[in-house]
Amino acid sequence: MKKKIDPESKKIANRDLLLPYGVPYFAYVGIASLSQGTISVELSYILKIIIVPFFLYWGWKWYTPITGPKRALASVCYGIVFGIAGFATWCLLMAPFVDVSGDPWSGSGFFLRLFAASLIVPVFEELFIRGYILRVALQWDINRQNNKLKSPLNETLDHNSLNDVKPGAWSIMAICISTFAFAAGHLLAEWPAAVAYSILISILWITRKDLLSCMVAHGTTNLTLGLYVFFSGQWGFW
Repeated sequence: MKKKIDPESKKIANRDLLLPYGVPYFAYVGIASLSQGTISVELSYILKIIIVPFFLYWGWKWYTPITGPKRALASVCYGIVFGIAGFATWCLLMAPFVDVSGDPWSGSGFFLRLFAASLIVPVFEELFIRGYILRVALQWDINRQNNKLKSPLNETLDHNSLNDVKPGAWSIMAICISTFAFAAGHLLAEWPAAVAYSILISILWITRKDLLSCMVAHGTTNLTLGLYVFFSGQWGFW
């Protein structure tokens, strides 16, 4: 019988947690796919700005805390610094693979995208990539080393909970899996930059032991990148 989700429990199985963690991410991706000739870019981002926060609000009671054992204000500061470093890394590694001049966005489309990229994307993407995938991958990595387990994956999904993972915990395998998942959500030309960026944010997760710093860094990078392309005209980075 399927395990019933109990919002008050800290032992919710990872399989049950996939829905609240994954729905905001895949809702955003799904809406983005509609803008490919079906609806306007502006309408696409309006839908994202309305629907994705609704799913985040719905799933918030199941999410692991975004703060950790260290001071939140310091994590915000670290996030800003790492975010600016991430912006520089992104541009440096993406430049060889794109036409940096690119095509400019319309005024309304640009500002809607900037809003979503700076305030919404960092929340649901960090919750899913480092809040869910990295932690579950870490538990699977530990389970696969246990020769007594017939199916480490089933053990991880059905009998482990990411809520048991200590803030900042990691393994090489967990970082590799979460980095691949992060890169998979980007265009092929963005993969070198996406891989490097994901590793950078994983280092922040290990250092600060919270998701808050990761979200701030992600938001800072997206905001800085958006403003940079707007004022420089190098739309290919966007």
